[in-house]
Amino acid sequence: MAARGFLLMVLHAHLPFVRHPDHDRWLEEDWLYEAIIETYLPLLRTFDSLLQSGVRFRLTLTMSPTLTAMLEDPVLQERFLAHLDRLIELATREVERTRWMPEFCHLAERYLDLFRRTRHEFEHVHGRRLVPAFARFEEAGCLEILTCGATHGFLPLMLDDVQLWRGQILTAADDHERLFGRRPRGIWLPECGYAPGVDTVLAEAGIRHFFVDSHGVTHAAPRPRFGVYAPIRTPGGPLAFGRDPQSSRQVWSAEAGYPGDPDYREFYRDVGFDLDYDYVRPYLHSDGNRTHLGIKYYRVTKQGDHKEPYDFSRAKERAARHAEDFIARRIRQVEDMAPRMDRPPVVVSPYDAELFGHWWFEGPQWLEYLLLKLHHDQSTLETVTASDYEERISNIEEATPSMSSWGHNGYCEYWLDPTNDWIYPPLLDAGERLESLADQFFRLGNGTDHAQGNALAERALAQAAREYLLAQGSDWAFILRTGTVTEYAKWRVDGHLSNFTRLVDDILAAQIDEAWLAELEAQNIVAPGVDFRVWSHEYGKPDDEPTTGDDADADSGHDRDGDYGADGGADADSGRRAQSDANTLPSSSSPSS
Repeated sequence: MAARGFLLMVLHAHLPFVRHPDHDRWLEEDWLYEAIIETYLPLLRTFDSLLQSGVRFRLTLTMSPTLTAMLEDPVLQERFLAHLDRLIELATREVERTRWMPEFCHLAERYLDLFRRTRHEFEHVHGRRLVPAFARFEEAGCLEILTCGATHGFLPLMLDDVQLWRGQILTAADDHERLFGRRPRGIWLPECGYAPGVDTVLAEAGIRHFFVDSHGVTHAAPRPRFGVYAPIRTPGGPLAFGRDPQSSRQVWSAEAGYPGDPDYREFYRDVGFDLDYDYVRPYLHSDGNRTHLGIKYYRVTKQGDHKEPYDFSRAKERAARHAEDFIARRIRQVEDMAPRMDRPPVVVSPYDAELFGHWWFEGPQWLEYLLLKLHHDQSTLETVTASDYEERISNIEEATPSMSSWGHNGYCEYWLDPTNDWIYPPLLDAGERLESLADQFFRLGNGTDHAQGNALAERALAQAAREYLLAQGSDWAFILRTGTVTEYAKWRVDGHLSNFTRLVDDILAAQIDEAWLAELEAQNIVAPGVDFRVWSHEYGKPDDEPTTGDDADADSGHDRDGDYGADGGADADSGRRAQSDANTLPSSSSPSS
């Protein structure tokens, strides 16, 4: 029996690029370690369990280039193992400390088992490499892995600058092909941020589909007949899929969503804050500030300070019931919409991957129950990817999505606010310098006077492009807006822009410090194959097409008169404030952990 509708679930896996090899430990690197323990390895376990059980499922997973760069980095892989060793030591001590407290001792034993299992799987099952581990499930037909912006830059605030869009989009597509051996068929626009015209650059990159928030489709012109229950074809060609607000609210909402259930684990009660300071001090960073250590003994219970001990079995039963509830509600949606449509409705349910396991500890268990029940207990819904839908459905409506994001109130206010608006003028000015210099080198590289002496300059220009990309990351504006680790976010933006400016000035003066350049290349390792030419106005033009770009010198001046993480960004629970006036990376005066 053919399904009456489709469920298109998207897990967006992204973390900002945080890597400081010149320091022994760095607090913000813990964001990656927590995500590996609580999200990425649990998801791999879930997928493997389903595959071994013969369950047919289709999910979409997006992996940002900043995340894959960190997952593939041997330095961070080695540090993750050291992090696990500290947690194993702490959990061992916890088993001993709680041996006369039965309500907590069995939990301590579970955490010890979890950390030991995590270390074994990371080291011996996956050989420290999680990117190929996820790729295996794409090869098995369970996942479709998509890319994201190169550094999660928020596209609408690039002010219709095609070259800046290209820098984020084409660099990401190239990096995806390098890692996975094929061009990505789709993309997660950072923060679901869409501006009209982005679709033409997506088409240029060979991308066939992307995702927008609900109003990106419902406010499209002309107004689509089926709302978010069918994609629209944009003027540039790729399909835009709109987020379903009902399924989003059930999982995202801090008040009405599943993660706030009283039986689930309480995220904010952690031994790093609960236990005696001298006891936990050996496991904190060198600054001595308390932080989350990953051992949490309490459940949500209810609002207020009083919390009851966590019960794994009770939470597992609740996850099963919530999976049943989610399916029942999606079936009602599909049965309501199907008679009104000439095609099966598609319910698009995108979430930050890190919600599953990190913020919502039971999330991977819920997902496994969901996919098991979809496979065995019903025939109304079929899980699909956007590529599956495109292969089955023709005659897709054409419309232009509206500018939109999935941030607070749906547009740009979370990334353009008095707390963070200062970052955009220097970003846009640096973008103009990069475009102008890329124009000069593009013409030089395609002319007859290209000389071997330009190799070092091109290498420096490639690193300047990386520094610029890193400064563009939407995570920094998000952190500044939320008020967490703001000094670190400011330091990162200022540092990358300072590196960019020095590199460009050195290129123009023909005085490149090769040792310093090598230091930057070794530290900021995103997009190793970045092509600075994509920032040129000449990129993609036929050889005989006249120049229309800005021919001004590159050094000339320019005048330019809560939900559970639905806004994206880095963890908001980190309490440390990096203290530094440094504006270069790396630097001996940079804030240390």
